[in-house]
Amino acid sequence: MNYQEALAYILSFADYERLPRSGVVWDLSRIEALLKRLGNPQDAAPAIHVAGTKGKGSTSAMMASILAQAGYRTGLYTSPHLLSITERLQLGGKPIPEGDFARLTEYIKPEVESVNENGGLGELTTFELLTALAFAYFRKAKVDYQVLEVGLGGRLDATNVVKSYLSVITSISYDHMEVLGDTLAKIAAEKAGIIKPGGVAVSAPQPPEAMEVIERVCQGRGVRLIKVGEDVTWQLVDFSPEGQSFHLKGLKRDYDLGIPLLGGHQLENAAMAVTAVEVLADMGGTKISPEAIAEGLRKVRWPGRLQVLRHHHWVVVDCAHNAYSMKKLGEALRQYFRFDRLILVLGVSLDKDIKGMVAEAASLTGEVICARSRHPRAAPPAVLVDEFSKYGIKPQVAESVPAAMGMALGLAAPGDLICATGSVFVVAEVLER
Repeated sequence: MNYQEALAYILSFADYERLPRSGVVWDLSRIEALLKRLGNPQDAAPAIHVAGTKGKGSTSAMMASILAQAGYRTGLYTSPHLLSITERLQLGGKPIPEGDFARLTEYIKPEVESVNENGGLGELTTFELLTALAFAYFRKAKVDYQVLEVGLGGRLDATNVVKSYLSVITSISYDHMEVLGDTLAKIAAEKAGIIKPGGVAVSAPQPPEAMEVIERVCQGRGVRLIKVGEDVTWQLVDFSPEGQSFHLKGLKRDYDLGIPLLGGHQLENAAMAVTAVEVLADMGGTKISPEAIAEGLRKVRWPGRLQVLRHHHWVVVDCAHNAYSMKKLGEALRQYFRFDRLILVLGVSLDKDIKGMVAEAASLTGEVICARSRHPRAAPPAVLVDEFSKYGIKPQVAESVPAAMGMALGLAAPGDLICATGSVFVVAEVLER
């Protein structure tokens, strides 16, 4: 196989990032059967498992960067990707080479076919194949640690086959309710499904009903729970469009740190990452110096999250895709930037909380351009226009995301800020442009 053939093969299976998720039977039996045939590569290195609604990708990237700076060979598995599917499987901060992706796909293909033909478990999915690829890649690379971001939920996510000692739960809010449940307690129960007996869990500040579930799961499984925001605290020191500095009171010591990512939520994510690596250092045999923590955070790269693309009238992109993250985006724009007028380029997916997202967006600006990404689950602009009309806002409509950006750039004057947001797919198309 070459890379394009391998990619076509992986994408020939059911891809529930692109297909409707309602009615799908979620279960770990298929991925377990495939991994068993591959010699259980998921057990080849210690895993740090990360679930949550928001911030899990950023937190995972920060932990992986810190571990790399500490001298550990570190694999990072995340989803979705922005521009290339190879971004999902990273080693030392670099995406898997296309040649390795092709060779590993060819390696797992016979076992995939065997599970699909003989297992009686139903056909494997695209995400399950990518997860198996990640484990096989990390085993072949002989990583010291693998940092794994949950794809969806936690309890029945394909990544939840690892025997992880350390579980990390980032901020929980409403998302994927058709799969995870319609209350924060139900959603939290799915996320907390990654917490393994006898281990340690690190949790972000949570709504009370979510934290109550996490506490109950930890107590029932004999797990030590560390609450970031209580056991670990932080304070913003300074910021600019290039990043922010902060003071952190960790479990072991105080730190003065900086990150190239903007937003108060990224300070919370950084606190989560530092807490997690402090726990690792406590386990014995893992040495992570304060210098490695500082350098790892300083060098972390996580595109598409409050990312500044232009300074002469500001152009910013952000992957906010639910009402909570849209609210946080608004707070960050007001705090970190000075601008005369905000022009919002917005596109969302049909399975998201469109009403809630539009309500938050309408509180930010009346200058809105609605567009539809190429993704099959993208909502028609008319759906957004109808929602904005309830707030007395009449958005402009563009035929595509690149066209919307062209319109926004034509409207913007010096001192204005253009922000493209609503989904990772919108951000990807802006970055392509």
